[in-house]
Amino acid sequence: MSTRRPHEIWIEQCDATEVIRQRYGLKAAFDYAVAEKLLNFASAASQHPAFARELPRFVAQVRRLFTADEILAHLERIERERSEREADDPDADDIVAEDPAAVAERSHQFAIIKELLTATQLGTS
Repeated sequence: MSTRRPHEIWIEQCDATEVIRQRYGLKAAFDYAVAEKLLNFASAASQHPAFARELPRFVAQVRRLFTADEILAHLERIERERSEREADDPDADDIVAEDPAAVAERSHQFAIIKELLTATQLGTS
């Protein structure tokens, strides 16, 4: 059984993003690439140096897949949807409630990804 390297993973995910965009539209492609794959990759990067080294390249490729306006609009949509879910029922499913630390960490990672995707210029150092 072969183990895929981090760069192979994000390249495959970006290729899939283009197919998803063609078949299902911009929203589905953005949610797949950013809200799912990029956030998961960032989470892995916090634990594994090989993923951390590849994260800037993944972010740069996502910035090429979507326009700046698309990125801003969909990040705002994701934040709005998250806020609406929390406002609708903040105590929903207490039995399977997520660990507050995990929720905070995911929110922090989203904030970092948002900053990287919306930065005027990405640095190389």
